[in-house]
Amino acid sequence: MHATVGDTLLVHGRTVGQHDRTAEVIEVLGHDGEPPYRVRFRDDGHEALMSPGPDSVVRHPERPAGLGGEPGTLGSGPGAMT
Repeated sequence: MHATVGDTLLVHGRTVGQHDRTAEVIEVLGHDGEPPYRVRFRDDGHEALMSPGPDSVVRHPERPAGLGGEPGTLGSGPGAMT
């Protein structure tokens, strides 16, 4: 699992009735984007230090249009840095 500041961490509920939670990664404490992460939960603003397990998914924000390439990739189109 790799994340950067600004990514969203989706933590799936583990039991019936437990809802999924989303948190924003506000600090990466591991080496090269690996856990642990300091996160802020969107539903209540609570901050926590997490080493996410298999019930979690990192979602990366999409790149704005016009930067070249597909979202989430480096491209060589108009506006791309060379």
